[in-house]
This record gives sequence, structure tokens and C-alpha cells, in this order.
Amino acid sequence: REESQPIRSRTGGSTFRNPDGHKAWELIDKAGCRGLRLNDAQVSEKHCNFLINHGSATAAELEALGEQVRERVKAQSGMVLEWEIKR
Repeated sequence: REESQPIRSRTGGSTFRNPDGHKAWELIDKAGCRGLRLNDAQVSEKHCNFLINHGSATAAELEALGEQVRERVKAQSGMVLEWEIKR
């Protein structure tokens, strides 16, 4: 797991559910969101279905970043990502 997931970083775990027949991380990657940042909140470059807090990101910033990801994925693929993290 350590090779494929950012387990030593501050994350809330897997961020979005996998839509039927798809992998959330692949949709996120294809939408160009790998490494996307909002202040100290970032889409993981290691596994892009994880949002990382690099120190001072607020819950609102993490949620706003997640909403940016959802918008980009919908625009690129037509797929709607559902939050897996309890907000």
C-alpha cells in the first residue's frame, strides 16, 4: 500500500466512491487533477483519489478542492463523483 497510496501524509482516506464500472482515481487523473492545489490542500500526486493537507488547509479548502475535482471530472468525462469521505 505504501508504494501506491500516500499513507504517511495527512489525508482523510479515499475521497470519492468509484462509479459503477470506473475507477475514481483514473477519472480524476484523466481530468488533469493530479497535483491540483488550493493553498495547503492538494490532490495527491501518488494516488489522485486522496486529498492531502500539507499543514494549514482548512476543511473548507479541502472541500472546495474536492468540488473543483468533481467539476473537472464531470466536464471531462460526464461522470459525477460522489464523496466517500463523511463531511
